[in-house]
Amino acid sequence: MELLRYRLEQLVADLKAKGRPARTELADAVADIRLWKAEHGEEGLWQEPPLMVTATLDDAMGHGLDLIHQYAEVAGIQVNHLGLLQAPDAIVSACRDLEPKLLGLTVLQFDTEEDLAFIAGNIPEATQIVAGGPVFKADPELARRAGIHRVAMDAADFLKFLLAL
Repeated sequence: MELLRYRLEQLVADLKAKGRPARTELADAVADIRLWKAEHGEEGLWQEPPLMVTATLDDAMGHGLDLIHQYAEVAGIQVNHLGLLQAPDAIVSACRDLEPKLLGLTVLQFDTEEDLAFIAGNIPEATQIVAGGPVFKADPELARRAGIHRVAMDAADFLKFLLAL
């Protein structure tokens, strides 16, 4: 586990040094760590893998969410992908049923604030929301207003968050 932690910390440093690496570079970095994990018999950072539920409210493409899945899985998180364009009620219901440690959301539009606040106010207290998307750069106070626990501005920031869990 400690070797994997070290590799992931190095990846965070490398990604931060590159600024905004291309999507292919981000995917290649995960593939390298997957290969390293297989060669070294490493499973993940936790004895009991935490569960993360993911969804998008307003993103029909899910490119960012796909990368988050890859980074979460390489760290050893169990991911349950609800899908794209999920209704707030469906997200809340899944979180109540599955009781995940994390809820990962991709958010693109400003008109999702009410939906985010609804989700934050109705999921289990133990579930932390980590969200990403361009709307948080444009409106840095949105997360606080909506009850989001953590905003991941990029893949490196998300991985850094996972390392701190």
